[in-house]
Amino acid sequence: MIRPICTALAVTCLSASAFAETCVASRYGYIGSRTASGERMDPNAMTAAHRTRPFGSQVTVTSHSTGRSVTVRINDRGPFIKQRCIDLSTGAARALGMAGTALVLLE
Repeated sequence: MIRPICTALAVTCLSASAFAETCVASRYGYIGSRTASGERMDPNAMTAAHRTRPFGSQVTVTSHSTGRSVTVRINDRGPFIKQRCIDLSTGAARALGMAGTALVLLE
């Protein structure tokens, strides 16, 4: 009886950490243009672009330099610069205290 519980806990822990990544984030915003999900870009919304995460999924982004966190909703695809993993709306970048690019943790 103890073995299945331990196995379930191990799988849960691995699953949660499998989606965490440390990478470089950037800020973007083409005001009024359509995102890949069909929404109009709102630079003040807490949204982001990611290459693979599903539209509508929530991602918590934590800045390594400021320690601030923000939860964003994925509504676009990108970034299209290979070294970056997420493009944040202006509002989300501002909430993190970002200027330009920043090292972040995605969860």
